[in-house]
Amino acid sequence: MSSSRFPDYPLEEIQVVEEPQTIKAIFDPLRGLLLELLLERAASVQELAAAVGRPKSSVAHHVKVLHEAGVLKVVRTRPVRGREEAFYGRTARLFTVGVTRLSPAGDTPGFFETASRDAAAAVREDDLRGLTRYAWIDQGRAAEFWDRVMELVAEYDQLSRTTSGTRAYALLTAMYPTEHPRLPAPPATMAPESTTDSEG
Repeated sequence: MSSSRFPDYPLEEIQVVEEPQTIKAIFDPLRGLLLELLLERAASVQELAAAVGRPKSSVAHHVKVLHEAGVLKVVRTRPVRGREEAFYGRTARLFTVGVTRLSPAGDTPGFFETASRDAAAAVREDDLRGLTRYAWIDQGRAAEFWDRVMELVAEYDQLSRTTSGTRAYALLTAMYPTEHPRLPAPPATMAPESTTDSEG
């Protein structure tokens, strides 16, 4: 169980999800936003609806989907006008997709499409930091690099979410195999070019 200061309830550090229905639930843009908000603290449906500017009935439906998918849980309740109001939290800080295959059509999570929409304003304001690098490595080395990236993400997760005068910055991470071109090996007879100035 996590002992970190965010959020304000106990949860597992990592949960492996493999069911396509669960993966679809997580990667829906609105449900992803609800999950992100719950990294700060547990919240009721009413609080979540106010945060995202959506009708309570709509948010209640999405919370139900996430709860039935096994990624949300009720962490506490309180009496409100004769009934119990539930406060929801995540089941884990990080959800990672296990060994599964989704159909290439409508079931594929729109990870990059969602990120692109989220970053549109930053592009217009010229306030987007990003780069892409390529390396030719094996799967084991790729896993090592990804573990180090996840350590940085865990540190980012613990930054204050309530400091006044600040705005939300998204940290986007991705690593994927690609058919990026590479230069051929240099001829064995080619000598390295000198980097020193020639003497006159």
